[in-house]
Amino acid sequence: MLELVSSIGERSQTREKWFCTWEDSMAKVTLELPEDVLSALRRSPEEFVRELRLAAAIHWYERGEVSQEKAASIAGMDRTDFLLSLAREKANAFVVNFDDLKRELERG
Repeated sequence: MLELVSSIGERSQTREKWFCTWEDSMAKVTLELPEDVLSALRRSPEEFVRELRLAAAIHWYERGEVSQEKAASIAGMDRTDFLLSLAREKANAFVVNFDDLKRELERG
């Protein structure tokens, strides 16, 4: 479920904030940003949230913190679409820890 809320805290021209929130069955994250961030990027709040979820998924996947399947879930897509997104972003599709690989090869 995607929830987007525009809120004007203080009534000054420079203080309008966007609260972009996404939630799934287990977590809800709220991000407060100045309004000009979205206009500078020329993104709707929905597009921004989609890109942010994908960027986080790729980042954590490349660091080996989450599996491909979990990264795809974070990005809100299936594994095939996540792999295609990795290719589009020129990110590594297969993360290899060389120390682990060396240990596996030594074990035979």
